[in-house]
Amino acid sequence: MEKGKGLARRWAVEFAENSYSSSPVDVPDPMGFSRSSSDPDDASASRQKKEAEAAWKAQKAWEVAQAPVKNLLMMGFMMWMAGSTVHLFSIGITFSALWQPISALQGVGKVFEPYKDPRVDTLAPKLLFIALNLAGLVLGIWKLNTLGLLPTHASDWVSSLPPASEVEYAGGGLPVH
Repeated sequence: MEKGKGLARRWAVEFAENSYSSSPVDVPDPMGFSRSSSDPDDASASRQKKEAEAAWKAQKAWEVAQAPVKNLLMMGFMMWMAGSTVHLFSIGITFSALWQPISALQGVGKVFEPYKDPRVDTLAPKLLFIALNLAGLVLGIWKLNTLGLLPTHASDWVSSLPPASEVEYAGGGLPVH
């Protein structure tokens, strides 16, 4: 016998309404569930959920604001290990210490974008983030100074000074025409 011919289907779905089928009205609600739409507990639960979300966003904003402290400590240690002589490694570490805070300061808005909420004040975390990155920038500038790469002495500007005027004058003798 060919497959599927002569045999009744074992599984079938009938879409005709049967008298024994239950309608959604006949099914009782689970325990603790009510169909009323204006439940006062829902409003308070929703408010509590929004407050919890705002508290979570505020906490995460402070964590992000304090993240540059780890970078400061790591960069300080790396600059200390690089030494105070001018060579490729110390210059690379120093310029990395300068570049990271500059790029972080350029993206302050993007960093705190996920935590933007009317109930969350992100001004104080942003100010802390900016202050810590400025401290990292100052650390990099200090390292440039210790390497002698900043022009801080008068001898660093000798090439831009005008030549000294002659102060010698000879007098007397016979005039030459």
